[in-house]
Amino acid sequence: MAKTSKEQKGDDGRRGEIVRAAAKLFRDKGYDGASMRAIANAVGMQCGSPFYHFASKQDILVAVVEEGLRQGLEKTRAVVNPALSAEAQFAALVKVHLSIILEPGNDFIPVMLYNWRCLDAVHQRRLIATKDEYDAIWQSAVNRLSEAGHLGADTKFARLMVLGAMNFMVTWFKPRKGENLDTLTQKVVEFFLSA
Repeated sequence: MAKTSKEQKGDDGRRGEIVRAAAKLFRDKGYDGASMRAIANAVGMQCGSPFYHFASKQDILVAVVEEGLRQGLEKTRAVVNPALSAEAQFAALVKVHLSIILEPGNDFIPVMLYNWRCLDAVHQRRLIATKDEYDAIWQSAVNRLSEAGHLGADTKFARLMVLGAMNFMVTWFKPRKGENLDTLTQKVVEFFLSA
């Protein structure tokens, strides 16, 4: 028997709860350290109940990474503006990237960064197209910076260094009093563009 739209909405809501809870647990404990029992407990379900929504823990990880990539790409596309100077476009991308990885509740991309190898090869291949689109936006911005005299001629290396440095902030950054996304963005931009 087909589900009613109300039942499907409830399933989608429950599925979303599982994905958000799993993202938090995968970020805090790693993929291997987060059990299905812990995921179920985090959303007030019986231990086996998540399997009604997902075939396996791997499928939950895939859903977490997909959601992170979807949100990240959507937010990043929203700040792309060819009318901005190369420096202003870079700053806008830095700010949105930092928000994606550091703001409370944004666990999806950090999970992808540190649990990518836990995805099987089939899922990695499927997700790479979205990841490549994100990288292409950054590559374009870094190319413009190079043309404006910043970051040197090896723009692929520069893109990897910029993103790698920001992504590693997930492991050590703790907000201090008076520090917000704007001040942090300014520090990152000044660091990379001061040369």
